[in-house]
Amino acid sequence: MPRAHRYEVTVTWTGNTGTGTSGYRDYGRSHRVDADGKPSVPGSSDPSFRGDPERWNPEELLVASLSQCHMLWFLHLCSAEGVVVTDYTDRPQGTMTEGTDGGGRFTEVVLRPEVGFAAPEQAARAAELHERAHGLCFIANSVNFPVRCEPVQL
Repeated sequence: MPRAHRYEVTVTWTGNTGTGTSGYRDYGRSHRVDADGKPSVPGSSDPSFRGDPERWNPEELLVASLSQCHMLWFLHLCSAEGVVVTDYTDRPQGTMTEGTDGGGRFTEVVLRPEVGFAAPEQAARAAELHERAHGLCFIANSVNFPVRCEPVQL
């Protein structure tokens, strides 16, 4: 029987500048994401939508979630297969396209992991393990746009 997992957070708007949402330019997009026992994540909208560039926006967090999930599965698979990873850095990029109605959607995310291995010959298994990790990634399996993985050879 499949196991169900629940995730609970609290999102609190902190952008009331005194007049609430009385006008489009009259309120801040700042907010906070909290979960029990964890540090707060300062959030805002993308600067293109009047957000604070010093805070995380939902689009960045989505791209980060895809990258994190892939990395964690990849590291697990490497560990299980005896492939020793010594370094891992990803610089993913997501593309979101706005519609004429002001809404939008992601059209793709590209992961670009750079992985270091204890032994150079272990790098030969990387492509297969990245493919398997992609197939197992909870987040990639939950989105309705392509997520591609283009590993960068060190």
